[in-house]
Amino acid sequence: MAPSRKAVSERCIGEQAQPESLDGLRGRNPATINRLAKTIEGEIIPRLLLSDKANSVPDRRLPSGDVLSSDDIQEFSGLILALDQTLAYTFVEQKRAEGQSLESVILDLLAPTASYLGELWKVDRCSFTEVTVGLSRLRQLLRDLSPDFESEAPNARHGRRALLLATPGEQHTFGLFVVEAFFRREGWDVSGGQIDSADEIAHLVDRQWFAIAGFSLSSERFIDRLASLIRVVRRQSCNRDIGVLVGGPLFVEQPELAERVGADAFAADGRMAVISARGLLTRKAAPS
Repeated sequence: MAPSRKAVSERCIGEQAQPESLDGLRGRNPATINRLAKTIEGEIIPRLLLSDKANSVPDRRLPSGDVLSSDDIQEFSGLILALDQTLAYTFVEQKRAEGQSLESVILDLLAPTASYLGELWKVDRCSFTEVTVGLSRLRQLLRDLSPDFESEAPNARHGRRALLLATPGEQHTFGLFVVEAFFRREGWDVSGGQIDSADEIAHLVDRQWFAIAGFSLSSERFIDRLASLIRVVRRQSCNRDIGVLVGGPLFVEQPELAERVGADAFAADGRMAVISARGLLTRKAAPS
């Protein structure tokens, strides 16, 4: 007999974790803890921050007017970790049948689920392996949803090109996939991903025209590296008026840092990134 959704969701989550569970992390190698924490946090969608409590998953108002509750997010997190992966897909299809848009599913279900998985690991309720597998499944689910999502605006192609990258040394695969899907839906031709060489990035913008370059960063560890990279991109770009956007957990927490690194604008999520890019190009095209 297949396990119930409730039973599956309790497999890893169990009782609501309390902050004092962090004591379970003591005794581990500090370097290992830091490395794993950076990896986990680097997979969180840029607009979301890890909260101080594992059970603080906020209710989110969806565009349709319905409420996606913290119980929904916790249940879906359990399904993502279940052996039977079809349970998570069934949950998503049920939400879509109830009237939730693909945009809502991506930003208001997949996003907080990724954040919640990171919280569960931080309080020792899930293993690093379990969370890594869960994030991998979320990425696959996003890939499966992307064709339908991107086809929602089939006549939007306008020839603009965007370069979307993680700051060298950082890991932002999931967040970049989400932002890329939003840009593609709006008709952008998107390049990027993860390129860890500043020289390679400089060569890319020198040889190819991009209207926008977007960079993601999760912590202040590489903020000086990002500032240097943005200066290089502006200097080397064959588009001397290239627009630069930044996003990621660091800028969600401290938006003022966007100016410090030399960016033109900050965006908290994929939806806002597209709006910011459109506004940025409009401003740059306006006569001075």
